[in-house]
Amino acid sequence: NDAGEVAGSVSGGCVEGAVVTEALQLLDDGGPGRLVTFGYSDDEAFAVGLTCGGTIRLFIEPLDW
Repeated sequence: NDAGEVAGSVSGGCVEGAVVTEALQLLDDGGPGRLVTFGYSDDEAFAVGLTCGGTIRLFIEPLDW
């Protein structure tokens, strides 16, 4: 949220910080949701915490409680 509180996890690794950055930017922009993609080659994946390799695609959108 805009107070910097985070709930949940996506990968439990390197992607978390990037997801938070994208979410905070979305809150600042005030726009609709957006699709973001994170991925590494199989050789790089393990080194950055994506032990299964591959690609993560997320749709990030504001949540109005």
